[in-house]
This record gives sequence, C-alpha cells and structure tokens, in this order.
Amino acid sequence: MAIRPHPSTTVNIFEAKTNLSKLIAKVEQGEEVIIARAGKPVARLTSPVRQKKPIVFGLLKGKIHVADDFDAPLPPEILAEFEDGPIFPPERPKQMQAVKPKKKAKAS
Repeated sequence: MAIRPHPSTTVNIFEAKTNLSKLIAKVEQGEEVIIARAGKPVARLTSPVRQKKPIVFGLLKGKIHVADDFDAPLPPEILAEFEDGPIFPPERPKQMQAVKPKKKAKAS
C-alpha cells in the first residue's frame, strides 16, 4: 500500500470546473486533488514529478580523439603570448571591423 505524504481532496467535475484555480493552488502546495464523476474517481491532479535522466557513460566512445601530446608543454613562443602578451587584443583596422546595421527610421 502506497503512503501518501500529503492529504488529498475529492471534488466532483462541476466543482473542479468552477474552482480550477483554487484546486491548482492546493496542488502547488503539495496536496493531491481527485476529480470524481458520480462519486467514482476519474482523474487526479498532482504536481509534476521531474525525473532525473540517468547518466549514460560511453555515448561518445570512438567519436572523440585526444592527441597523445594534448598535455605536453607549449612551445616557448605560444607560452610567451599567454604569460607576457597583452590582456586585451589590439584594435582591428577599420576595414576589418564589423559593420553595425543602420536603424530604420520610424514611419510617422
């Protein structure tokens, strides 16, 4: 037998249609709402349960290649750029800069 941590409320279909917003507020607070027709349960309003997808290892096996020298020391000229280079790159010449689109004038 399942243990319900929160109480449930049973309402008929007319009440559910009339008070749907209130019933949803109850569901948001963790309560379960049972909708019945002629006293027999036909539907249940509950909060959605987010299911965590399982981690699947090995999906990219054989699709990725890491070079043997991946973690080898960098050549001195590249290392110097990281350690001694400028923090910000130099400005590009005007002819290489991106052109911003002009704003269209509003029609009056």
